[in-house]
Amino acid sequence: MADTAPRGTDELLAASRGLLGVVARSLAPALEDVTVPQFRLIVLVSTLGPTRAGDLAERLAVGPSTLTRNVDRLVAGGWVERRSSEENRREVLVVATDRGRELVDEVSERRRQELAAILARIPEGDRDAVVAGMGALRRAMGEPLPEEISAFGG
Repeated sequence: MADTAPRGTDELLAASRGLLGVVARSLAPALEDVTVPQFRLIVLVSTLGPTRAGDLAERLAVGPSTLTRNVDRLVAGGWVERRSSEENRREVLVVATDRGRELVDEVSERRRQELAAILARIPEGDRDAVVAGMGALRRAMGEPLPEEISAFGG
């Protein structure tokens, strides 16, 4: 059977394994307190700001009951809190607490430091191409930069 994958797929697969290692190492200390899906939820509300529970469930591709269980655990741990929407008192918003934002910042900083060290090992003449390629990859995956995200549909 002929390989029909686009050229570079194997290189990208190998790089993704390396990036997964970076993610795992940066996240490991946080996993003593929260699960990976719970951490993703904290990241979302830290990035988006106060977010409706239904919107979070959709973004995380989980059912309402799964989201509610995770939010309950995170509220109990002091990572997020529930608030009533000012526009609609029946609407519940999930908001990261200071503790939740600090956890996201700590993990992000560990990851940023390791990625900076990796970039520094790339020959200077290749670095711009690597950064441009990662930007193209990020866009192809639909992963916005934090500044491109808004609570209003970003």
